Amino acid sequence: MKVLLSIRPEFANKIFSGEKKYEFRRVLFKKAGITNVVVYASSPVCKVIGEFEIGAVLTDEVSSLWKKTRQFAGITEDFFYSYFATKSIGHAIKVKKTIMYNAPIAIEQGYGIKPPQSFAYINSPGTKKNKKDRMRFIAPSLTPN
Repeated sequence: MKVLLSIRPEFANKIFSGEKKYEFRRVLFKKAGITNVVVYASSPVCKVIGEFEIGAVLTDEVSSLWKKTRQFAGITEDFFYSYFATKSIGHAIKVKKTIMYNAPIAIEQGYGIKPPQSFAYINSPGTKKNKKDRMRFIAPSLTPN
């Protein structure tokens, strides 16, 4: 199963360029078996632009999380602490292997869902869909990074 994350375009671009190897979250998805993150670049792009394989998920106190991830965070220390200002625990999703789509996908057309505030569970193509996760899927053309 995959999870679709809304990510700011500047951070999404850093993920696919290899500069940002961690995606930070205040709230993490709960379902087990999530192997890939599908990246929805939020406004002004408003498209699904690619995906990445999850290498690991780190959950720790915010200061410890920064020490572990700062070299490949792709964000400044000030931005990091501002983002986690109201949290004592944070999450970092390690980017393992990225695939940027040759053509971005409109989320409603490709996935049959509205852009999520944070994340949405989605099924891989060809898997059985349940009522809660129902969607249409247009297979993207892929370019491995």
